[in-house]
Amino acid sequence: MVFGGRLICEFLQNSSFWSSFLRVSLYARSAYMRVYTGLLIAGTEEQKKKYLPKLASGEHIAAFCLTEPGSGSDAASIQTRGTLSEDGKHYLLNGSKIWISNGGIADIFTVFARTEVVDKDGVFKDKITAFIVERAFGGITNGKAEDKLGIRGSNTCEVHFENTKIPIDNVIGEVGGGFKVAMNILNSGRFSMGSASAGMLKKLIEMTAEYACTRKQFNKKLSEFGLIQEKFALMARQAYVMESMAYLTAGMMDRPGIPDCSVEAAIVKVFSSEGSWVCVSEALQILGGLGYIKDYPYERYLRDSRILMIFEGTNEVLRMYIALTGIQYAGKILTERIKEFKKRNIKVMWNLIIDRMFGSKPPSIGVIGQGGVVHPSLKESVEKLEQNVFEFGNTVENLLMRFGKTIVDEQMILKKVANIVINLYAMTAVISRATRSMCIGLKNHDHEVLLANIFCIEACFENNYTMVSLQKDSPENLDENIKKVANQVLEKRSYICSHPLNRTF
Repeated sequence: MVFGGRLICEFLQNSSFWSSFLRVSLYARSAYMRVYTGLLIAGTEEQKKKYLPKLASGEHIAAFCLTEPGSGSDAASIQTRGTLSEDGKHYLLNGSKIWISNGGIADIFTVFARTEVVDKDGVFKDKITAFIVERAFGGITNGKAEDKLGIRGSNTCEVHFENTKIPIDNVIGEVGGGFKVAMNILNSGRFSMGSASAGMLKKLIEMTAEYACTRKQFNKKLSEFGLIQEKFALMARQAYVMESMAYLTAGMMDRPGIPDCSVEAAIVKVFSSEGSWVCVSEALQILGGLGYIKDYPYERYLRDSRILMIFEGTNEVLRMYIALTGIQYAGKILTERIKEFKKRNIKVMWNLIIDRMFGSKPPSIGVIGQGGVVHPSLKESVEKLEQNVFEFGNTVENLLMRFGKTIVDEQMILKKVANIVINLYAMTAVISRATRSMCIGLKNHDHEVLLANIFCIEACFENNYTMVSLQKDSPENLDENIKKVANQVLEKRSYICSHPLNRTF
């Protein structure tokens, strides 16, 4: 790929966007990269030669058209339609797309639409196809630019297609293969959020630290107060974890072929977007009233970072994807074990009994000690990771036995499963990175070890609590009570508690 994973990480972290607040927002750039990535992944050589040079030079602006008024997170439900002409030489595109970045200024659009496809059995089916659409094809109009809370530098609007004539040569990939193309493109955008968020936090730490080290209250600098120091430690830790996860995932994506890193990309997106929101909020707390004033740049960070939890797939949808993908794999293994158990396979039955009786301690995976690959300074973190992984395996197995296939409907449980997986991946990333830094003698490697150990200890504690709450009849599991409260509120569509002064006797 022209733009490898690690190259994208470097670009997003070192981009002058964060230091000079360029008018072109990160999201506008993201839309640009989506079109570019789609052509790189699935485009023909002719398509690449025709479109990539002008996109790369900036001569042409690009837009990515997936979301519709009736289909947001459910991308498979889009209604825009591409109809093949009678002569079979072009498609007529009709439909509308919303929330399109660069929609009012783009020259080139990647558009996803339903097309009629004949399957192997000769049955006609509707499947999604990806098209390269030029504004010059005609039949393209757009609404006014949306007035948004954040990322105000990006042009976001509705785009309408009315009998837009598209040559069949402008299909990206296979006819009917557009959904896969869309998911591959979104994966690229999701993983890059880690490096983009880390870059943002690095700049914000610099700006906020300068203020904290010069501002005095009660005859002391802000930087001398414990609660302020805690906020800086949080920002540094989160930035380190985001960056570590982003580069670990980028390394996987840069392997030969097109490896499937969709789960890892979703993990990076969820962790980084939520971590950014928390850290930016804490930074504004350090700045006090200064952070709330539009004359200063800080409040823009808060407004711009809020979109991170929404675009590229909402965090709620991605959590379901993370959890169910893993559970699907675990379910296959458990199903095979149950089949063997029913056949009275003595070995399987005996191993299961042994695991239940003596499986309280996780087996060491041999990454610490002689011949190990993790630095001894991270021994406690590795042990906590091993313990968490072992207990998590048992937890997932118990959940599958308890719920079976109906677990797909247990969203609150799946959210907890996803949160554990996210923490496990983050722990793996920081342990790996801190070990490398120690072994090759990078500057401030002891600082990295501190960050890694703090994060792993906190993540392990969080995982342990979450796994306890996933046990049947656990007093920590409040899911049923939460559902009752939600249903009572939604039934009345309001806050239903009586005013405390309705009665005064």
